[in-house]
Amino acid sequence: MGRWTEERVLQAAPDQASIAAAQKLARPGPWSETGSNDVLVWGKCQGSGKTPYQVSIDLAAPAYRCSCPSRKFPCKHALALLLMWARGEAAEVRGQAADFAEEWAATRAGRAERSAARGRGEPGQQADPAAQAKRLAARLELMDAGMDDFARWLTDLARTGLAAARTQPYAWWDATAARLVDAQLPGLADQVRAMGAAVHGRADWADHLLLRAGRWWAVTRAWAMREGLSPEELADLRALLGWGTASADIQGTESLPGPWLVLGAHRSDEGRLLEQRTWLRGPDGTVVVVLDVAPQGQALAVPQLAGALLDVAVARYPGSAPRRAMFAGAVRPLGLAPDLGPGTTVAEAFAAEAAAVGLSPWRDRHPVLLAGVRVVPPAEGERGGWVADSSGDALPLADAPLASLLALSGGHPVDMFGELEEGRVRPLSLAVGGVVVTP
Repeated sequence: MGRWTEERVLQAAPDQASIAAAQKLARPGPWSETGSNDVLVWGKCQGSGKTPYQVSIDLAAPAYRCSCPSRKFPCKHALALLLMWARGEAAEVRGQAADFAEEWAATRAGRAERSAARGRGEPGQQADPAAQAKRLAARLELMDAGMDDFARWLTDLARTGLAAARTQPYAWWDATAARLVDAQLPGLADQVRAMGAAVHGRADWADHLLLRAGRWWAVTRAWAMREGLSPEELADLRALLGWGTASADIQGTESLPGPWLVLGAHRSDEGRLLEQRTWLRGPDGTVVVVLDVAPQGQALAVPQLAGALLDVAVARYPGSAPRRAMFAGAVRPLGLAPDLGPGTTVAEAFAAEAAAVGLSPWRDRHPVLLAGVRVVPPAEGERGGWVADSSGDALPLADAPLASLLALSGGHPVDMFGELEEGRVRPLSLAVGGVVVTP
C-alpha cells in the first residue's frame, strides 16, 4: 500500500476533537516499537496507565484497533500514528509485524475466510479444543486479576467517600476504565468511564454513584462465585462485563416462530458505537429485544415500524427475560396491528420490573406497556412532564418529545409502550384511534 497523505489521515477522523487530540500526540516522545509493512502500521503509545496502548492499523480495509478505552473509531492514538507514518517520522518499514499487530491481522483474516467459506457453503474448520481451553484459561486469569484490582478500587472509593470522588478529574475515571479494558472487562469500563461525566453533570450524582458502586461491588462478588450461578445468571453477568456471544452460536439454536409485533424501537449514541433496540412481542406474549450496533460513521439496520407484524422466526441469546434476540431469517411484513395489546398500571409495571431485577440485578431498562395513561405537562419550575394512570400513579418522562406526545394524545388516555429506566419512562410508541404511532 502507498503511504497516505496527512489529508487522507484527517479524513478518517470521526470529529474535529479527535483531530486536535491526535495532532498533539503525533510526535515520537510517547511512542515506541512503531513499524509498518505493506498492509499494516503498528506501535505502542504511553498513556496515563503503566501499560502502553497497542495500536494496529490495516491499511487495506482500512481497519483500526487500539487497546485504549476510547469509544471513537478510529481513536486519537490511531490517527496520531498514521500522521507520523504519513510524515515519515515514525513507523519505519519492517518485514515482521509486532506480535500484537500480527495476531490482530491473523484474527481478521481468519474471520474473513470463515465468512467467505460459509458464503460458499463449505464446512467450517474444526477448532482445536486444547487451544480453545488455553485461550479461555488465559482470559479468565486476566479477568480475575482485573476484578481483584477493581474490588480494591471500590474499597478505596468507599473509604475516602463519594464526595471525594466528585473532585477527581476525568482522567482518574478513564485510568480505571483503561485497566478494566486491559483486563477484558469492557462492559464495566464503559460504566466507569460514563460515571466520570455523571458525577459532574447530574443533580442526583450522589444517589447515582452510590447505586452504581453497590452494583459494581455485587458484580465482583458474583464473578468470584460464578461457578455456582445458573446458566441464565452467568449469561447476564457475562453480558454486563462485555463478554459477548457470537451470533453464529445463536443461529443454530431453536427459534421461536412469529408473527412478532413491533412494540417500539430506540436509537442511542453509545460513544464509539451507535445502538438500536427493537422490542418485539410474540404470539404467546414473549417479549424480546433485537439489538443492532454499528461504529460511528456507519449505518444501522433500517428500523422496523412500530405496530408492524413481522413474519419471521427469532433466535434468542442466553440470559433471563426479556432476552436479546436476532432474526433467524428474512423478515416479511404482514401489515399493521391496530393496537399494542393489553397493558398494565404504573404500579403493576414497577412490580414487573422489580421481579425482573430480582432475577437479573444488572439490567438498566425494562419494557413496559401502560394502559390508559394521560400525558401530564410539567408544573412550573419542573422539566420533562409525566404520564399518569387512572389510579393517579405517575411516572416522569425521559427523553420524551413532550409537544408531540400532547398533540398525539390530545389530553385523552392512551396506551403507551416504553422503556422504564431509573424510575422514568422513555415513550417509544402510542396506540391512538386504532393506529400505532411513534412520538
